[in-house]
Amino acid sequence: MRVWKCLCVGVMFLLSLSLMPLVSDAQDKPRSEQGSVASEQNWQIGSTPSYSSGNFGTNTTSTFFYAPLSIRRLFRDGDVTLVIPFVMATTDGRSTFVGGNPVQVQDNRGSNSGPGGGGRCELGEDKPSCLTGRTTGQKVTTSGLGDIILRGRYYLVDEKDWIPLIAVTGRLKLPTASASQGLGTGEMDEGVGMEVSKRLGDRWITFLDGGFNVIGRPDGLNLRNQWWHDAGVGYYVTNNLLGSVYFEEYRSLVSGRQNIRDVFFAMNYKASSAWRFTGGVTVGVSNGAPDYGISLGTSYRF
Repeated sequence: MRVWKCLCVGVMFLLSLSLMPLVSDAQDKPRSEQGSVASEQNWQIGSTPSYSSGNFGTNTTSTFFYAPLSIRRLFRDGDVTLVIPFVMATTDGRSTFVGGNPVQVQDNRGSNSGPGGGGRCELGEDKPSCLTGRTTGQKVTTSGLGDIILRGRYYLVDEKDWIPLIAVTGRLKLPTASASQGLGTGEMDEGVGMEVSKRLGDRWITFLDGGFNVIGRPDGLNLRNQWWHDAGVGYYVTNNLLGSVYFEEYRSLVSGRQNIRDVFFAMNYKASSAWRFTGGVTVGVSNGAPDYGISLGTSYRF
């Protein structure tokens, strides 16, 4: 019943966002690119697989592979995207995917247990993972369907003169990944946020984003809700090639642990009105972040 309830909520969320008006000059204004698209290009499909490695605040190095299929509907004043990912994780269960990102969810010190966790899981250095039952350092490689994500964006303010582009965002994570296999938490998450960008002359663009995620709590784990923010700057090497760099920070889900902080380098190339290519490198600058991550993807509009 819980899965069906989550699916119903997700469908209602998608339908509510889809009420944004359709228009003939549909526009897409992602963080890395702004500009009009042809009126018939109201859809976009794409995938940006990523690989990351690190200890993510635990005592064990884990690796994660995330391959999402994204289906996007473009509107004049925003967009709606459905993300269906395939995931692979090599971990002992103390870190897992949350909202498409690998993060620590269990503290071996036992400090993230508490009321509301159900008391099912006993935490500590030599205790098994609350999600997978694996002991510390007992890494297993598993793969399968990840958590399906619905997200939407609505543009409140269009960029004009000294006024930046401002958008509000919403997202819903459906718990379709297996928690016992170390591919997710098995709980639903929701989040809201805001995106701000501003062109500076012909070549430079700045970004400032932030938001808040309400995190579902599996039995035995008292995970914290998560705020996040990032700031960045981009430079158009050519009219179709954008290089950018961001500093990102996410609140740790485990109390007493370092926040997730990293620097993200990205390249975005618009090959045509239909095809776009992206690549990125993540370098962790805190113990909770991955040591490194790489991504490479493409998308097609029609």
